[in-house]
Amino acid sequence: MNMMDRKKRSGLRLSWGVSFFWCTLTILFVSGFTFSTLRLFFTEGFHPRLVSKWNIPAIEAISGESSVTPALTIRETVVFPDQVLVFLKYPPSTVLLTKDDINCIYLPPNSSEPQLQLSPVSIDVVEYQSHQIVRCPPQPRGTILSLAVKHNGKLKPGPTYRWDSLAYDALIDRDNSTIVFVKGLNLRSGRAADPSKFKCLYGWDLTKPKFVIGADVVSVAQEIVRCRTPLSVLNNSPQRFGLGSFNDSIKVSVRMVGRRALNSVARVKHQLAPKPLSRDKQHEMCVCTMLRNQARFLPEWIMYHSQIGVDRWFIYDNNSDDDIEHVVESLVGANYNVTRHVWPWIKSQEAGFAHCALQARDSCDWVGFIDVDEFFHLPSNLSLPGIVRNQSGPIEVAELRVPCHSFGPSGLQKLPTKGVMVGYTCRMAFPERHKSIVKPEALNSSLINVVHHFHLKSGFRHVNMNRSALVINHYKYQVWEVFKEKFYRRVATYVSDWQQERNVGSKDRAPGLGTKAVEPSNWSTRFCQVKDTRLRDRVLETFANPKTDLLPWEYQQSET
Repeated sequence: MNMMDRKKRSGLRLSWGVSFFWCTLTILFVSGFTFSTLRLFFTEGFHPRLVSKWNIPAIEAISGESSVTPALTIRETVVFPDQVLVFLKYPPSTVLLTKDDINCIYLPPNSSEPQLQLSPVSIDVVEYQSHQIVRCPPQPRGTILSLAVKHNGKLKPGPTYRWDSLAYDALIDRDNSTIVFVKGLNLRSGRAADPSKFKCLYGWDLTKPKFVIGADVVSVAQEIVRCRTPLSVLNNSPQRFGLGSFNDSIKVSVRMVGRRALNSVARVKHQLAPKPLSRDKQHEMCVCTMLRNQARFLPEWIMYHSQIGVDRWFIYDNNSDDDIEHVVESLVGANYNVTRHVWPWIKSQEAGFAHCALQARDSCDWVGFIDVDEFFHLPSNLSLPGIVRNQSGPIEVAELRVPCHSFGPSGLQKLPTKGVMVGYTCRMAFPERHKSIVKPEALNSSLINVVHHFHLKSGFRHVNMNRSALVINHYKYQVWEVFKEKFYRRVATYVSDWQQERNVGSKDRAPGLGTKAVEPSNWSTRFCQVKDTRLRDRVLETFANPKTDLLPWEYQQSET
């Protein structure tokens, strides 16, 4: 190529760059940008590039010149009381790793030689693309956690955050507000706080104030903050170019006025669909639950509730390592509409249920929020859809509060082979609390809930269900083999470990057990005041195979 040709090409590149710059400025100002918001897009690492209507592989250089293939990297690390979560980011078209491909390595400061090398507890795929979670054993004090990967060597450690002071998830709602899920604000349960005392922050690097956009907070309650999403963030959506999801690099966090912002792993990943024009939903009755290591109980729970009118299940998995993926796959293969959602954030049941309500809102008319050891029982012999259809009045009913009967071990010392509904038949005399079935469309925009019920929009009301129509059998105090697992970690209590001397009087702790996972001598006979075989009798009559006397979940367990 001669000198004249090179000058012509150089001039063409300069002309294109100038044109692109002025076109970009025009679009930004028409969209409502100001010079203060421009800073978010023209950061130190930003380089303009054309985007075609086709997906362009990330490793392809626009200029046609060669480019270095992006490497597998550690995006960030979050430290929990009992394990460490490492979030991996993958290059496009990379085969996801398995547990056998990875070792957790613990490095002394200023050293590349591991002090300790351990196998991960588990590895999981996150719902959004190109990310995995590696769960590692707790790291020794004074070490830095990283990963050693087959064929990739040692990965560079990522930024490390504590789980209890963190913006951990975010999504864009129908009204274009951002809903941010956070730990560390320590707000009063069940009450809204003053939104003027908080700010939301958006940016590629939240540690550099000049590249961060602030936004007003609309509402704040418990772990949920609703922000006014800046136009600069909304207009950066790759959906405008047909690329499918929000820019994975934009983080969002929250700060209280006068304090530093919370660390963040929350990225503006996706936007919920606009409100459907039709009021008819795909599913009349859905159920949402959060669990950890309860896979063996899922077949009974799902098969039974399918029989009484539930046709969609949202399973929020809180760091299970009991092969739940395969149990869910087998249920899906049996035509049950079950989806598993990775939800690694501990002590966050209210936030998880709010997240689920948003996810279910477009497809579900009603959603029940119960645990896997809780079963709706209908003495009236109606179905769940039949129950909700019967609710009427001058003000629309949007929540059914269902009383819960707590069952005890019922004299058993081993897990009942026919399932919990048949095995446990002795309970406390009076209901202990309630759980709710709600219309997600009617929830207050703050999404306040205290696990057992939500706050509703103005113009909606709740009803307390009569036990003769609908009740929940809560198999709370099962055989010790099952119950002792609750001492490890519960999603409901406000402690990370039952051995901590906190909230000892909570109803989420077993009366008289305190903080020690030691079986009382009379455990099998505790919590037994009333013999109640109504649900057992109905299950045996309805579900048992007349030839083999087996229940459907007994087949399922033998197959899995």
